[in-house]
Amino acid sequence: MTYLSVCSGIESATAAWELLGFTPVGFAEIEPFPCELLKQKYPAVKNYGDITQYEKWNIGQFDILAGGTPCQSFSIAGKRGGTADERGALMYAYLGIVETYRPRWVIWENVPGVLSSNSGYDFTSFLAGLEECGYGWTYRVLDAQYFGVPQRRRRVFVIGHIDNRTDLAAKVLFEQQGVCGNIVAGSETQKEATAAIGKGVNYFRRGGNFKYHKDKKAATLRSSAASDCFDLVLAREKKYIRRLTPLECERLQGFPDDYTQIEWHGKPAEQCPDSLRYKAIGNSMAVPVMRWIGERIKRIEGEIK
Repeated sequence: MTYLSVCSGIESATAAWELLGFTPVGFAEIEPFPCELLKQKYPAVKNYGDITQYEKWNIGQFDILAGGTPCQSFSIAGKRGGTADERGALMYAYLGIVETYRPRWVIWENVPGVLSSNSGYDFTSFLAGLEECGYGWTYRVLDAQYFGVPQRRRRVFVIGHIDNRTDLAAKVLFEQQGVCGNIVAGSETQKEATAAIGKGVNYFRRGGNFKYHKDKKAATLRSSAASDCFDLVLAREKKYIRRLTPLECERLQGFPDDYTQIEWHGKPAEQCPDSLRYKAIGNSMAVPVMRWIGERIKRIEGEIK
């Protein structure tokens, strides 16, 4: 299957779907650091940039449109300008892409605050836009902690399918009776994983150059990759606070180790600024959630054929 990823960031969709055999026809990102990451990791995939310029793209047909438009104006932690904010209004550019290219599947992601933004009108207008384009749709709040990563990260996912006479969109996000892999049934195991991280236990699914270490100060992760390794502990008013490393944040989102460690402004990858990596990772979608959605779509496509 082919897909266009918009508001691409560091491409959780591609990190999730490479193993599924999905092929990107293009990205759309404007932030400098993610753009450089995409250029270095996926040099053969064109970055179309600003999604408001979609009418000029001339991409052709693709199967899936995926992306999470900016969430800042919908977040309960912000000023909640909603679609009156130019960042929030980008959801309508997303709908313009749907109308222009008419992919079979649509995947849109945002923070739960979008459900109540502008008394619910903003989200309703997005769903109404999908209907006007002829798409059947469904939405659900998914929490990354139930998909194999040790963090609580709730996000709204909207799935649309071009045939609005069927329930194919609903089949992606909701389990049918008798289907294995029930999210709720597996929740306790993932809650244990989340609690383990809080206690300083090395409960990561991926391997790496980090090992469990404990001294008189605090339980930490210590780098064993070099002889000059150091404890990642900050002292403040006689209390010890350990800051998560970029590598740990990558793992919390389900990315491969050192995925965001790229060459930057002529400097080697080892000198890539942590601040840029933190921001890019934090703005991304959780890879296991996107993989689960991709697997469901792939299975349904197989059933249709």
